Amino acid sequence: MVDIARAPKPKTGKYVMYGAGALALIVVTVLLSRLKPAAPSVERAIISIDSVRQGDMIREVRGPGTLVPEHVRQVPAVTTARVDRIVAQVGQAVTPETVLLEMSNPDVDILAMQAEQAYNDARANLVAFRVSQQRGLFSQESAVASAKTADITAQQQSAEADSLRAKQLIANFEFATRKAAGEEAATRYRIAKAELELLRTTNEEQITVQEQNVEQLKQIAAFRENQKASLILRAGDTGILQELSAGSGGALLEPGQYVNAGLTLAKIVQPGKLKAVIRIPETQAKDVAVGQFASVDTRNGIVKGHVSRIDPASSGGTVTVDVSLDDPLPAGARPDLNVDGTIQIQKLTNVVYTGRPAYGQDGATVGMFKLDPDGKGAMRVQVRLGVSSVNAVQIIGGLQPGDKVILSDMTQWDNAERVRIK
Repeated sequence: MVDIARAPKPKTGKYVMYGAGALALIVVTVLLSRLKPAAPSVERAIISIDSVRQGDMIREVRGPGTLVPEHVRQVPAVTTARVDRIVAQVGQAVTPETVLLEMSNPDVDILAMQAEQAYNDARANLVAFRVSQQRGLFSQESAVASAKTADITAQQQSAEADSLRAKQLIANFEFATRKAAGEEAATRYRIAKAELELLRTTNEEQITVQEQNVEQLKQIAAFRENQKASLILRAGDTGILQELSAGSGGALLEPGQYVNAGLTLAKIVQPGKLKAVIRIPETQAKDVAVGQFASVDTRNGIVKGHVSRIDPASSGGTVTVDVSLDDPLPAGARPDLNVDGTIQIQKLTNVVYTGRPAYGQDGATVGMFKLDPDGKGAMRVQVRLGVSSVNAVQIIGGLQPGDKVILSDMTQWDNAERVRIK
């Protein structure tokens, strides 16, 4: 048997298939490279969604605070003393005459006695001085009366001398003597009256000076007596004894302890008259004004009020605002209770607004995710914000009434232009 040589089959079809497959792979690769990555998914349950609305928007600011008494009476130590006995207890209802502490200071007792003695001595000296001055006045009045009598007699003799001289019945020497005696008597009488008037005037002035000295010593004695009386420390007002300690935030008082003059020993408050002291961030406090409406959350009810005072200085990044309460406080409200205060600072009429997002300042342009009509996805849009409130923000541009946006913090999807909502 003889082998017959066969011609090889052409491989063109196979090469064409390989080329077509490679071309298809290249095309698929290019198409896949041009596809955008799939949008990340967000759970609807963990995000906050709100609608864009048009209407009136109330601008509010909020801050934490505490309830404090509107009327606080601080009872200080008038003088340095030692605490002998503590009579009252914190939380006790007191009246102006309620004794809080009994204290002692021997030096105060001695000074009070010395001041009282000096006052009594001055009073006695004033009485003696008045008697002496009155006697001097009586003596001068007697001298005036004598001078008047002498003047009358001398004037009569002078007139008689004139009559005798006209009849040539008196010597020149006798005439001159009588005339001189008349002039002397008149001068003595005039001087005596002037001395009497001067004595009356100076007596009044001297007595006035003595009376002023007595009054000063009386005031000193009263001051020393008040110091002595202050050793029995009284409340001086009606209310509740809130604090009984050696100074603001000081240690509790103990018998035998010495306290310095001017140190606050007690505080009396009226629990029914409380106000809220709210701390507002200084960046938001610029628009707060006295008289603005406010509400205070006591955790046991909302109480209406108004701004009554704004601290002119900031501390720790906040401004202290006093809110006077217009409504009665709920049961359980007491001083130092933690509260939250909200102040209405402005009413914007017919504006576009939505809930306040977790990011963005007033006047800033931020990226917010706007929901698709079907609510299954959201696209990032640039939104220009206006002024903000506690729970709302004005929309200047980028959104329309009826749009729905995500308010939650979406910073983890900063690189995504769309998100899917599951």
